[in-house]
Amino acid sequence: MAIDQVTPDGAPDDVDRIVSAWRRERPDLDVTPLEILSRISRLARRLDRARGTAFADRGLETWEFDVLSALRRAGAPYELSPGQLVLETLVTSGTMTNRVDRLAVRGLVARNPSRTDRRGVLVRLTPAGLATVDAALGDLLERERDLLSQLATDEQAALAANLRRLLHPFEP
Repeated sequence: MAIDQVTPDGAPDDVDRIVSAWRRERPDLDVTPLEILSRISRLARRLDRARGTAFADRGLETWEFDVLSALRRAGAPYELSPGQLVLETLVTSGTMTNRVDRLAVRGLVARNPSRTDRRGVLVRLTPAGLATVDAALGDLLERERDLLSQLATDEQAALAANLRRLLHPFEP
């Protein structure tokens, strides 16, 4: 193993076994990236499941949380234009229209005329939407803390800094 880390109980994990097998089968290749990126991929799948559970407990789909949380992060009065929501959630305008329609039917958002543009519309969290997104965020953070509980606070900060460096070239 190039990266001499093992699980807290001293046993190799699944990625260690995969990397070892590739080193045996393809000694001509440097498979070191698998030691990091395969673990990130596995953690991402677990995070997706944890998020899905946190949101489902509040009756939300992941995309619903994305829209509601974009509005919540905007600050009071918790409203954005559909175009701003598109930028915040990285979906097409057609997709956003459908999402806002579905959230409005559920009473989580409302469409209001823009105060500055007669043709414009603003999407605003309703009180029910605000309560729902706040509760879902609390549930999400509890699950995410559980996922990170194996790392000390300083290790979490170091990991966040390193992941930020890795993501930087891909961010706008």
